Amino acid sequence: MLRLAVFLLFAFLIYFYSSSTSLVFLFIFLGIVSFLFLVSRHSDLQQQKEKLQQLIELNETELSVLKRDFYHLPNGEEFVNPQHEFSQDIDLFGNRSFFQYLNRTALASGKRTLAHLLSSNNIDQIEQKQDSIRDLAKKIKFRQEFTAIAKMTQVKIKPPIVLDWFKNYEAFVPSVHKWLPKVFTAVSFLLFLSLALDLIPWFYVAGWFILGWIIIGRFAKKVNELSGYVSEIQSTFQQYHLLLGLIEVTDFQSDWNKNQQNKIQIDQKKASALVKDFSRLIDALERKNYMIFGQLISGFMLWDLWKAYEIEQWIKQYAPSTENWFKAIDYFDAYNSLGGFAFNHQSYTYPKITQNEVVLKSTEAVHPLINPKDAVTNDYKINQQEFFIITGANMAGKSTFLRSISLQIVMGNVGLPVCAKTCEYSPIKLITSMRTVDSLADDASYFFSELTRLKFIVDQIKKNKYFIILDEILKGTNSTDKAIGSRKFVEKLVNSHSTGIIATHDLSLCEVAQSLPQVENHYFDAQIINEELHFDYKFKKGICQNMNASFLLKKMQIVD
Repeated sequence: MLRLAVFLLFAFLIYFYSSSTSLVFLFIFLGIVSFLFLVSRHSDLQQQKEKLQQLIELNETELSVLKRDFYHLPNGEEFVNPQHEFSQDIDLFGNRSFFQYLNRTALASGKRTLAHLLSSNNIDQIEQKQDSIRDLAKKIKFRQEFTAIAKMTQVKIKPPIVLDWFKNYEAFVPSVHKWLPKVFTAVSFLLFLSLALDLIPWFYVAGWFILGWIIIGRFAKKVNELSGYVSEIQSTFQQYHLLLGLIEVTDFQSDWNKNQQNKIQIDQKKASALVKDFSRLIDALERKNYMIFGQLISGFMLWDLWKAYEIEQWIKQYAPSTENWFKAIDYFDAYNSLGGFAFNHQSYTYPKITQNEVVLKSTEAVHPLINPKDAVTNDYKINQQEFFIITGANMAGKSTFLRSISLQIVMGNVGLPVCAKTCEYSPIKLITSMRTVDSLADDASYFFSELTRLKFIVDQIKKNKYFIILDEILKGTNSTDKAIGSRKFVEKLVNSHSTGIIATHDLSLCEVAQSLPQVENHYFDAQIINEELHFDYKFKKGICQNMNASFLLKKMQIVD
């Protein structure tokens, strides 16, 4: 409304004082300046409003997640990979997954970075990762400001494509345009001044304007191509400069966070200022498209070539550093999710990283996605080259226990605190076989798919040390064959000095413990009391004696 009022005011003044050339030009100048100021002010207010809306939405999301309502959030289903070492089996991605519960990234590239962190099976520098997460957990304002600003970013072209375009860009504006537009603008100003003082006729100004358009016309096609592309990436750079500025002014404590902060600085120049300059250059080039105003600045100032030359010089000088800037933003976008998780779960504990005979020792541990009101905690300790065989009734908690340990290892490797009172951990990679599926498309039977998975595990443990978790292997064959094959496979794993857990309903497999001291039997129990099943979900040493399949068939009136 103010812009409309300014336009009407100066239109009236120009009409009322149309007989005075000098006043007309003065009012045109003041009108343009006022209009541009109001456009800029309007843009700033819009951005403030949008950021506040994002902050409100962000905090509403956190409140709902604390109530275990998170199934509406992005679930990372695009990262589901049945061939991965463990992600398919432990519900790392997809509906009701750990990723869905954890993820608060605002950028697609940050989301990919977070998914990679969770699935990379990287066991290096875990204590540094923990320090980084601890640091970010305390920085609530930084995390929320960063996420709110990042959510306002409208990325039309993915960063890798931008980097590739920068790398292959070929400049077309001659070096003479380093100074020619400035000289041309100065001459234009002198001509306007002379015209206002009635020292020259108007056609001198008109001729100079036509000359300007002749010069611009030679490069119009390439300028328009450049303008069309950079306009697509402007919103990204406009928001990224705010994100980089936020990173630059934050007082990080961890070495990893400081290292990312240092990467975005070039010769004492702040990356945020450089990116902001590039965004302003793009905005300046776009002014050539402003109806009459754009035509005037193009003809009298060679505006198109002036700004195109400056954009090309920026690309030449700073494009090589852009990749580091993008990576730093993706890093903090991903690690903010980890820091937010740590802040929301302050009762969790960071695993004590060791290098001894204990692989994983936890007290009062439970799966983080189980509602605390319903959670039953367990204590366990598994040493190097030790194998647990777990038996138990249906629904007694075997599979949940396997996923709890799997996720604890993944969280430990990422640097997250885990859902346990205490935790001691010697870092190890994870590999699983818990949810094999057949494939009609590949003409693969269930049994063949399972064998392929077991072959994959055998091949992988030859290259690296893994914690192996198996759930009811060789389900696709008959009972006798399954018992013989399962025993031989467990013996092979034990003889390869592997560490792991296998859950089974086959009690005969427990006999392996009699001949192999590395194997221990554990179980989850179920009791039938007053014709009702009762589960305590407690992890116990020994072999399960109570099975419940027949009882459930009768209870549900499936059989007599």
